[in-house]
Amino acid sequence: MAIKRRVRTALALSITTALLATGCSGGESEEPAESELFKNPVTLTWWHNASEDGVGKEYWAKVAKDFNALHPTVTIEIEAIETNQLQRTRLPAALLSNDPPDIFQAWGGGEMREQVEADYLKDITDQVKDEVANIGSSAEIWAVNGRQYGLPYRMGIEGIWYNKDMFARAGIAAPPTTFEELNEAVTKLKAINVVPIAVGAGDKWPAAHWWYNFALRACSVDTLKKAAKDLDFEDPCFVKAGEDLKSFIDTKPFQNNFIATPGQNDPTSANGMLANGKAAMELMGDWNKGTLDNVAEDKEALNKFIGWFPVPAISGSPGDPKAALGGGDGFACAKNAPAECVEFLKYIVSPEVQKGYAETGTGLPVAKGSEAGVTDPALRSILEATTGATYVQLWLDTAFGSTVGNAMNDAIVAIFAGNGTPQQVVDAMKSAARK
Repeated sequence: MAIKRRVRTALALSITTALLATGCSGGESEEPAESELFKNPVTLTWWHNASEDGVGKEYWAKVAKDFNALHPTVTIEIEAIETNQLQRTRLPAALLSNDPPDIFQAWGGGEMREQVEADYLKDITDQVKDEVANIGSSAEIWAVNGRQYGLPYRMGIEGIWYNKDMFARAGIAAPPTTFEELNEAVTKLKAINVVPIAVGAGDKWPAAHWWYNFALRACSVDTLKKAAKDLDFEDPCFVKAGEDLKSFIDTKPFQNNFIATPGQNDPTSANGMLANGKAAMELMGDWNKGTLDNVAEDKEALNKFIGWFPVPAISGSPGDPKAALGGGDGFACAKNAPAECVEFLKYIVSPEVQKGYAETGTGLPVAKGSEAGVTDPALRSILEATTGATYVQLWLDTAFGSTVGNAMNDAIVAIFAGNGTPQQVVDAMKSAARK
């Protein structure tokens, strides 16, 4: 996600609400006049999560090189870091040490709110008005209290990636549209000795996303919005999500030893299983095509059989059947990063650079004018489904913030491991919210 990633690390918050109210992190940004930009040599450090060798990593290197060609005074030093390591250890430690990279991966939502409250991020509101207007509502996820602290470069909903050939051999005529049909597909795939669904519970967040989707079906949109705003998890729908997940796990849809399987970037990972014909399905976001390409032994075969469909609805559930779970990847600048950092961020989300990003097949762009770069059939399906979704709920661990998100993910994985309960997930969320 770019890989989504999805483990959240609690950031130590050092700014009080009273101090925040004085405008310490939300006031007008002070930047040098445009005429002063690019006059003196500047080195920007850039941390992103396209850590695997492949088109995504190569493209970001090209973007940095092209920006340097346009602005020779700016040198960009890149460090590509695996998502879990980046979010869980490297970035929180760097932010706390007051020696962060100038520009770094940012997922918005509750996590960004925590970073803003801790006074870690540069307020870029006044510099990116044109870019925000071109991106549209997606940019709001990277804003806090009406101020912009980052910009997305990728946005899309998640769904189920599947092997069309395996479906055909199992006699599955069309992608499931309800969970009843998904359960029937699981049964048919087992009948031909195929692992129905691969899941990387070893990395926690890929497993947690199953619970997120059950919550999206069990809870109303209003309930989810209230939960994200007030960290209110009293509605019984959150327990129901765990009950539905446990019932699904009990049908044994996943591979053996899924609790130790990594999520991505390895032939033995969940997406490695899908990419190499060892499993028929995987729940994952729009970035997955790029990671599948990285681990596929036969990319030509992968492109022939891979498909995608939205997460099925649950008949009679209160949740909106056309709502989807989604999110994106973006970048933010550290509070004391030079003004050139913002200019580089603006360059990343420019239509031309976004079109080039789309052409890598590693995710869906956000800038208007870049849509022509989306040529992969599966990604075009996701683009259409994203446009057609009645509501897009931000990844729950991102929406709820890192403190609640980590506790929630840990408790969800305990259900997968067979030693947790639906109620314990909610109890963990409530306890974390009180901290």
